[in-house]
Order: sequence, then structure tokens, then C-alpha cells
Amino acid sequence: MKSTQQNLTQTKRFNGMKKLSKALLFATTLATAFSVNAGFQVSGTQLLDGNGNPFIMRGVNHAHAWYTNRTQQALADIASVEANSVRVVLSDGQQWTRTSATEVANIIQWAKNNNLIAILEVHDVTGSGEQSSAGTLYNATSYWIDIASTLQGQEDYVIINIANEPFGNGVPESSWIDGHIQAIQRIRSAGLTHTLLIDAANWGQDWQEVMLNNASTVAAADSQNNTMFSVHMYEVYQDRAKIEGYVSNFLSTHNLPLIVGEFGADHYGNNVDEDSILAVAEQYNIGYLGWSWSGNSSEVASLDITNNWNVNSLSTWGDRLINGTNGIRATAETATVFNGGGMSSSSSVSSSSSSIASSTPSSSSSSAAGGEQCNWYGTLYPLCATTQSGWGWEQNRSCVARSTCSSQPAPYGIVGGGTTSSSIPSSSSSAPSSSSSLASSSPSSSSPTSSSSSSSGSGSCTYVVTNQWGNGFTGAIRITNNGNSAINGWNVSWNYTDGSRVTNSWNATVSGSNPYSATAMGWNAAIQPGQTVEFGFQGTKNSAQASVPAVSGSVCN
Repeated sequence: MKSTQQNLTQTKRFNGMKKLSKALLFATTLATAFSVNAGFQVSGTQLLDGNGNPFIMRGVNHAHAWYTNRTQQALADIASVEANSVRVVLSDGQQWTRTSATEVANIIQWAKNNNLIAILEVHDVTGSGEQSSAGTLYNATSYWIDIASTLQGQEDYVIINIANEPFGNGVPESSWIDGHIQAIQRIRSAGLTHTLLIDAANWGQDWQEVMLNNASTVAAADSQNNTMFSVHMYEVYQDRAKIEGYVSNFLSTHNLPLIVGEFGADHYGNNVDEDSILAVAEQYNIGYLGWSWSGNSSEVASLDITNNWNVNSLSTWGDRLINGTNGIRATAETATVFNGGGMSSSSSVSSSSSSIASSTPSSSSSSAAGGEQCNWYGTLYPLCATTQSGWGWEQNRSCVARSTCSSQPAPYGIVGGGTTSSSIPSSSSSAPSSSSSLASSSPSSSSPTSSSSSSSGSGSCTYVVTNQWGNGFTGAIRITNNGNSAINGWNVSWNYTDGSRVTNSWNATVSGSNPYSATAMGWNAAIQPGQTVEFGFQGTKNSAQASVPAVSGSVCN
């Protein structure tokens, strides 16, 4: 969004012709002796919280940068309508008064006090390349690096939305791609491991489909495999076909999480199909954040969720968003880091010692010998010397544990030193592509531990334990098309013999109570030759190690 300092008016052009205006307003796991790094983590199209549980944003935007004295009360009020998240507008000083590190620390604490996940965004870059007053994405990135010490240790509670709508219309596609690749790499080099959120081009609405076509390219630049994306839905999205088409296409193409980071019921008299946005978000398990709590300028006052900041006086739009079908009250679930749904999270881990390792190092493994490296789906990483499983951070750089690397399918795995890449053994297995990543685990957890697979001439099905702790686990089933023609629709089944049970799932419709059956959700029903579809689930287990049942179905037997 683009804004002036006082009246928050935004001007947008769509299809390169029509100019519009719009008002602007929006932890690390408990530091253990093992320096295990927690926080939100991307897993396919799902965002997992610090306990490895699925988290779907259901919240609103709040314009802190222009209403700094309203924020503490606003967050309490936002929580009172049962929202689970809030996107907060910050300023890096390029257009408005810089939000200090102290302010950011206060915002995070106020959000935590109210069981809200904070999505923090820098607003000064809105519409760059078209809006002359806009700042640069590079400087916005520098802001996050400057306040890194305030953010570190809050990985369970904070998502970094690097910049709001950082490119306007008529900007080369390469600017959005290259600018975000550079931003991600700079943030990771600074030691920040938080989930990153990227806004779409075209003032966030992506009508030229720059993000839709290139999200995977940007996500691949993230050494943490922990990047998700946001589209803002205003007058470009006036019917369900447009809304659902964008969402389903994005999810099936990229296998990455998507949210609707901003939307309203109208925009300057132009209709927005908010009912369909809410329905599609619920159907596809994606997050949404309504714009905005209060304070919009008079010409777009209909975007205020509350009248004059009064939580007891909702606008028509606010009542629809909060109390209507598929609205916040009906669908929001609090992140489990606030209710003990796994491990706790409080203090920080220094960036030099943190890692994405999902297990506890015990004895040191031997260092990589003979020039061995890990070929992680086409990218070479060093093998960890001391981290026993998952990803690690050693000698100020990311590394992959030997056991995790060796589990990768050919032609990936351990390379160099006369060692060829390995196929999947019965040990750990990890994410199938750069768009998926290891889920965080509890201090006593074990990283992806085992897998089993079955296949026929046309397809193969693999069951993988992606994380386990105490009496809980998360798993995934991956269906790969090994044939020459598309698989259209799939159904797989599995059965536990040790008392394990599934408690929730994502990216598939799971039914039964052991045996279990899973079917496609529509957008992931078609599997092209060479493509892999993955769905995940969480459950309870009855033994020290989560079991690995066989998977059956016509697509894999």
C-alpha cells in the first residue's frame, strides 16, 4: 500500500491504466543445552508453529507507525475478538518516523501477552518503482538487520514480512525476483532464522502474476527453507473464480504457504468479494488478515474494522470479518506455543550457535572427509561435524547432518570423496524439495527418523516420520508420479499396529480411525510426470520411536 503521512491515502493503478487511492494503515525454542532452534517453519503449503503444529493465520492489520499510542490497547482488543495473529505496520524511517527497537520489543511483548502471533512489516517501500516517495527494499532489509538482536529469541512469536507491497505497476519482473533474493540472503547472513513473508508485486495484488510465476525461484534463495508468500486482495478480486483460481494455482505450482495478507469488503467504491476470500481461505487452509483495525482516512473509512477504535462498535466490514461465516471467531485457533501444545519457548539462542537441527547432539561425528559435501536437491552444503541429525549451524554457516543428507533420494545425498549419492534408507528422511523444510522439534525430539515406500510402474508412495517428541509425532506421505502421463486423483491408506493415532492433518482429506484413508483436496489431485505431492499429519504414538506403516493405494501398489 502507498500512504501519505497524515491521511494515509494510497494511489494504485491497475492494468497500467486506472489509478486508485487507498488509505494505509498494519522464539527460538527454550534455549536448551543443545542449542536447538525452534520457531515457525514452512512445511510444504503449511506453516508449522514452534511445536510443529499447523498454524493458520486468522487476524487483522494494525497501523502502529501512524498510531503508536493506540497499539497496546488495540492488540488487547484484537485478541478479545478471538484473532490469533496481527500484522503490524512499522516504519524504517525512509518515509515516516522510524519504529525503534524498543517499540518493536514492546509490540512483540504486547502481542505475546494477548496470545497473538505478530507479523511485522516495513511499510516505507510500498509501491517502489512507481511511487516516487517510496523507499527501497534494500534499506528495509537493513532495518531488520539493525534490530536483529530484538528479534532473535522471538522466532516462536514473530514472522518477518520484509516489506509491504514493495513494487508498484510497470516494474520489471526481475526487480521483484532479484530484490527479494538479495533481501532473503542478507537477512539469513545476519543470523535471523525467522519465517519470512514476501508480498506480491503490483501493490500486493499480483495482477501481472509476477509472484504467482516466480515464488519458487525466490524461496529457493532461503538457506533455511523458511519463506512464505502473501497476496493482497482488493478490487482485482471481485469473484470466486478469480480468487480460487489464484490460490489453487499458487499452492499446486509452488507447494509453499500462501496467505491473504490484506483485504476488505470494498475499496474506493469498488467491490471486493470478501465472502469468497473467506470461504476459499477456509477451504484451502490458508491464512488471512483483514485491513485494518481503525484509522483509515475518510474516503476509505469503510475499511475500518472498528468505529473510532471501539472494539464494542464494529463496522459492517468488521462484523462480517469477525462474526460472519468463515470469519475470525468461527475459524481462529491459537498458536500452540501459547497453550503448551508441545514444548515451551521463551529465551533466545545466539545466531552463531543456533540451527535447524531437529535432534540433540550427543557425541561428535567425524568431520567430512575427502571433500565430501551434501548435494541438497541441487545445492551443495558442507556436512556437519557435530550435529547428529537435521540441519546445523557450524563455523558460521549452515550444514547438513550426515544421517539427514544420506537419506536423500538419488541423485542427491553425500557426494565427493569417492562417495556417490544415496537412495532412501530406513533412516531419516527430509523435505522433498527446496519448498519444504524440516519441522522444528522439542528438546527431546528426534529429527525425521524413518520412512517406508511402495511403488508400481507409474507411481510410488513414501511414508516419512518428519518429527517426534514424547508421545507425539508428525509425518508425511509423498506420492511421486514415475510414469509418463499425469495422475488425476489419488487415494492412499495406511494402518498403525502399535496404537499410534492421527490427530490432525493438512493438504489432504483424511478419514477413518485406523486404518486411515487420504484423498486429494482438488488443487493437488493432478500429479504430473516426475512431480511429487505431499500431505502431512500429526499424531500420538505408543512407543519410543514412531512407527512407519506401509502405504497402499492404486497409485502406489
